[in-house]
Amino acid sequence: MNRRSVVLIVSVVILAVFAAAAFFYSPSQSPQQAQAPGSTAQETGTQPKQNGGQLVRFHSPVFGPAQAPVTIVEFFDPSCEACRAFHPYVKQILAENPEDVRLVLRYVLFHQGSEEVARMLEAARKQNLHEKVLEAVLEAQPGWHDDPKVTQAWAAAERVGLNLEQARQDMHTPGVNAVLETDMQDVKAVGVRGTPTFFVNGRALSEFGPEPLRQLVNSEVAKARE
Repeated sequence: MNRRSVVLIVSVVILAVFAAAAFFYSPSQSPQQAQAPGSTAQETGTQPKQNGGQLVRFHSPVFGPAQAPVTIVEFFDPSCEACRAFHPYVKQILAENPEDVRLVLRYVLFHQGSEEVARMLEAARKQNLHEKVLEAVLEAQPGWHDDPKVTQAWAAAERVGLNLEQARQDMHTPGVNAVLETDMQDVKAVGVRGTPTFFVNGRALSEFGPEPLRQLVNSEVAKARE
């Protein structure tokens, strides 16, 4: 199989993932509008419900400058194939706006193996390896997606330096329990029904896809620079 055929097949697979996710994503079922710190209400004549605390928590993993004027909140299930497909696009948006945009991850435990990997990621934070382990387990996701023991996720994490023995101790601490409990409480409070679900400065993404997300981020960055 030549390189052109491989690229074509990969492109078709990614488009199929987005198409399937979009089929189940409906604006009429989108999460309730919420305000994140530093955000402004939409000019619709009515004010969105003030749910800033349920979007961003002090314990949430953050990528990008802490004081960035634009905050993307992603409700993220590590076992979700659409989350995996979206991840490179989210990274690209951060790279395009290194001073203006930050990403806040919230855990969603909808799929088999999700809790195990979320706990692994929290344990990786204690070893300053959260980002490396996140990248590794997402790359390996097709191999552990249907495995409740997520064996290949653990193997991928070990390859990037995670101390597995220490991680297995740290992943069941009261602090990690509290993170996951709080995130799932917020998932219910905000009304998240599918993943990934995005908010940008408190504004819910109303049209599913990488380009609508980029457009919403760019709009908020432009406002911040006025």
